Order: sequence, then C-alpha cells, then structure tokens
Amino acid sequence: MTVPAPVAAPAAKPPAAAPRPSVLRSLLRNRFAAVALVFLLLIVVCALCAPLIAPDDPAAQNLLNRLRPPAWQDGGSTAHLLGTDQLGRDLLSRIIYGTRVSLLVGAGAALLAGVIGTVAGLASGHLGGWTDRVVMRVADVQLAFPAILLALAVVGFVSSGLGYVIVVIGITGWVSYARVVRSEVLSLRTRDFVTEARAIGVGDLTIMRRHLLPNVMAPLATIGTLHIASAVVAEASLSYLGLGVPKETVTWGAMLSDGQLYLGTSWWIAVFPGIALMFTSLSINILGDALRDVADPKAYRR
Repeated sequence: MTVPAPVAAPAAKPPAAAPRPSVLRSLLRNRFAAVALVFLLLIVVCALCAPLIAPDDPAAQNLLNRLRPPAWQDGGSTAHLLGTDQLGRDLLSRIIYGTRVSLLVGAGAALLAGVIGTVAGLASGHLGGWTDRVVMRVADVQLAFPAILLALAVVGFVSSGLGYVIVVIGITGWVSYARVVRSEVLSLRTRDFVTEARAIGVGDLTIMRRHLLPNVMAPLATIGTLHIASAVVAEASLSYLGLGVPKETVTWGAMLSDGQLYLGTSWWIAVFPGIALMFTSLSINILGDALRDVADPKAYRR
C-alpha cells in the first residue's frame, strides 16, 4: 500500500507592516499636543474673524469707562468682560485683534528665515568647499550677537513697521535652519541615490531641489514651528520697547507696555495680554515638540 507523500504546508506569509499613523492622528494621541492644537486653532479663528468676534472696536476710546475691572469684580460690567484700559478701550477686543499681528509676524518671520536658511544649508552641505566655509563663518558671526539686540539695532536704525519687523526677525533667525539642513545634507550626499544622480550628469541645483530638499522637510517643519513661537515673543519684545509696529496698531507687546504703569491698581491691563502671549508661545512649543516626535521614525516602534 502506497503511502501518499505529505503535502507541504504553505509557507507562512510575513506579517504585514503596521501602517504608519497620520500626523494628525499621532498628534491627537498626545494629550498635551491635542490641547495645544485646539488652542492654536482658536487663536487662528480669532485672528481671521476678529471683526465678527470682537465685542467692540479696539481703538474706540471712552474715558468715562476707563480702568473698568473685569466683569467678575466689583465695578465690572458684562459689556467689558476683561475690563478696559487707561483710555476706556475694551481689553478683550484688543487682545483678539492683537492675535493678527502676532500670528502674521510669527508665520512671516518663520517663512522668511526658513527660505534663507534652507537655501544656505543646502548649498553649504552639498557644494562644500569655500561655499561651506563662507556660509558657516557668516552664521558664526551672527551667532556672536544676541538676536534681540541685533533686531533692536536694525529696527532702530531703519524704521518701525510691520514689514520691517518681519524682515528683521526673519533675517536674524536663519542660522538654526541652515545648520540643521547642512547636517542633514552632509549625511545624505553620500547616499546611493545622490551618487547615482551625480553619475548620470544631474546638476547640483536639480540634486538639491529634487533629491535633498524633500528629505529635510521633516526637521524643517519642526524648526519652523518652534521659530514661530520665538518670533511671536520677539515681536512682543520689540513692541514693548516701542520699536515694533506703529503705536496705533494693536499688539500684545504694546498692551504690556501700556499696562506696566498700572500693575498696582489695574492689573488686568497687562496680565491678560501676558497670559495670551504665554499660552500662545507655550502651545506652539508643545506642538513643535510633538511634531519632532512624529518625524522621528523611532516613535513608531513598539
């Protein structure tokens, strides 16, 4: 009797790799990042819809209502939930309108610094030689001066204005982008895909644009997010010293400057803009740290 040959069991298929979660889902799994994201979305809504949300004109003065306390204190009114300043202007409306300048300066300065730093870092890391030496020595010279003092000197020498503030803060912040991009490019330029592209005659500009730039976008996004927070604080510092945007423009820094003389009697004039500035910067920093964790492949290993 012939015994049938045993049938070989089909080879087990390797388990499918777990799909990488989306950036938004990864951020929402972090409670602090989720709260920071919600807060920043509220700030953006306030900036975009300020005329619809603000209960009053931020520049409207009413000396009869000057130095009114918040609504929950004695003498306060629900018409001015956060009180009024020394000229009778509604504090809540001014804080809402102040988000426009803060976010515009933060995003504009981060974008300008990112463009300058990315171009400089790509050229320095990929081309090397005298290009690398010149870019890094310029970066070292700029790092020798405190950024805020350099911004004060440039704004004081040129002029005050929203555009000048964005340009000054952007120019003083490009070094961090350039250094990170350069270090990433130095590790990428010896990879096979760069070597093969160079071997078939692809030019340096094409290699930097098509092969190197997409591989440095993750750290750039993290640095850009963190730089927005520092730009917001820098703008508030310049406005606090009277060297930022024009005085008639509502900014958190100018509100802090106006309220410092009333801290002993009308604390709300300076405290509420300071709270808005602090929580905005804190939320951006938390979100930047979360983005850094998402960009790190080790974060997805279990």
